[in-house]
Amino acid sequence: MLNKTFNIIVEQGMDGYLISSVIELPGCHTQAKTYDELLSRTKEAIEVYLDDKKPFKPTNKFLSLQQISV
Repeated sequence: MLNKTFNIIVEQGMDGYLISSVIELPGCHTQAKTYDELLSRTKEAIEVYLDDKKPFKPTNKFLSLQQISV
C-alpha cells in the first residue's frame, strides 16, 4: 500500500478517553486512553477502512480547523 496522509480530529470524551475521527474517511474513528495508543489504533482503523471499502479517492481537500466562541 502506498503511503497516504490523512487528517484526524482528536477530542477527549466525557469519560476521559481520547477519540480520533479521520476527516477524509466518513465513519472512520476509534478511541484509546493514551495519545500514542490512539495514533496506533487510528492507523489500524484506516487500514481496515481502506481494505473494506472502494479505492480511496479524496473528493475534498482539508484546509483548516477553527474554533469560534460566541
